[in-house]
Amino acid sequence: MAASVQRPESSGSESDPRNANIDERKRKRMLSNRESARRSRMKKRKLMEDLGNEVSLLQKENSRLSKEINASTQRYIEMESANNLLRAEAMGLTERLRSLNSVLHIVEEVNGYAVEIPEIPDDPLLKPLVVAVPEANYGVSR
Repeated sequence: MAASVQRPESSGSESDPRNANIDERKRKRMLSNRESARRSRMKKRKLMEDLGNEVSLLQKENSRLSKEINASTQRYIEMESANNLLRAEAMGLTERLRSLNSVLHIVEEVNGYAVEIPEIPDDPLLKPLVVAVPEANYGVSR
């Protein structure tokens, strides 16, 4: 009988240098992929944290601006009210001056005295200003 050369059967890569090289490359690639995935997760976590901080800052800024708008609107309403009162008072005083001037005219006619009667100027301050203010509701009730 002829002697046959038997090779021990292996499970693959242990004895074959080509398979060992392929397994080593697979292992390195797996490690590289794991490291890359870890870096991606860290980067994503950092990005989410940064975005959360930015959201918080923007919400604070939005709240501050909203309060500022409300305060400015309230001051505008108060000034408008004060202006209306002053305008009404000025109109009352102007009417009173007209009445006094008419009395002076009568005295002048009756007594024949020349009385200096001041002229009542057409005051633009007595006319309401038209200011375009949007009627947006900023949380302030009128």
